[in-house]
Amino acid sequence: MVGVGPDGEDSILARVSLVNQFGKCIYDKYVKPTEKVTDYRTAVSGIRPQDIKDGEDLRTVQREVAEILQGRIVVGHAIHNDLKILLLDHPKKKIRDTQKYKPFRKRVKSGRPSLKVLCREILNVKVQEGEHSSVQDAQATMRLYTLVKKQWEAEIKASKTNKDTDQKKERKPKFPRNKGKKLT
Repeated sequence: MVGVGPDGEDSILARVSLVNQFGKCIYDKYVKPTEKVTDYRTAVSGIRPQDIKDGEDLRTVQREVAEILQGRIVVGHAIHNDLKILLLDHPKKKIRDTQKYKPFRKRVKSGRPSLKVLCREILNVKVQEGEHSSVQDAQATMRLYTLVKKQWEAEIKASKTNKDTDQKKERKPKFPRNKGKKLT
């Protein structure tokens, strides 16, 4: 994302990168700005003016990304930000967010751990040292997920099974008891 508006406080999409479960980049496009960019945030975003001046139209990127994500499990880090900026919706049950995964949060003792911290503490890998690369961030996020995929998916399946059995338990209605009182 790059900054727009006064002091570049607001964000617009500048690049979208998607990797498959093996970390292979399957989609990587720069996006033509829809507003005047006031802060390229190059130190963080890695984006420069020449990268996006001939970028793809935002609507095209939205459509292509939506088609790729359709029916799939989407893995990301603080993925709600990405979906929001893309103006896309995705079923909650098909989202795996490494920032929200409890075992990761416990391990690094943080309620909202950064990707940098998770990679350093869990993968023993340094990321985001200088300019960020959305491809490298996506690959790092996918590595975190695949490391715990079996456990994560088993937890989801178990919680779904528990919800299903809770719903199947038939409850008998409780009626107030009339202790020693006669109804007339």
